[in-house]
Amino acid sequence: MTLQWTAVALFLYVEVAVILILCLPFISVKRWQNVFHWRIWNTVSPYWNKGFFAMIIILIVLFLDALREVMKYSAPAPMKDAKINPNLFDHIHMKLFRSQRNLYISGFSLFLWLVMRRIVTLINQAATAERAVAERASQQDKKTN
Repeated sequence: MTLQWTAVALFLYVEVAVILILCLPFISVKRWQNVFHWRIWNTVSPYWNKGFFAMIIILIVLFLDALREVMKYSAPAPMKDAKINPNLFDHIHMKLFRSQRNLYISGFSLFLWLVMRRIVTLINQAATAERAVAERASQQDKKTN
């Protein structure tokens, strides 16, 4: 694998690990919101949207490149020359396999990047709603007492 596809595969593995950690049932949404409000995240947050969209653009470009490669090696034109040279047939199928692998890696990475952003948003919304319910319950208790 070339360096760019190795980086995308590593990015995919990190995304899977982060999403699995975010979905652990024994970590409450309050705790996640506390983690998201650490000082380090406050310094990074102004750049978060720019970084998110930059990563989306990079993943889309890599996805389209992989799609172009799949179309190129799936076309019947290279197969005509493969009848002349039998090793060329294997070489074309090897390139097709690699391009399909790259397509799947970049596609899943793009999909999980969007899923991870949505999970973080839902965790923050759930924690905010939980805090609002707790505040209303305490206000209601004060009114009744």
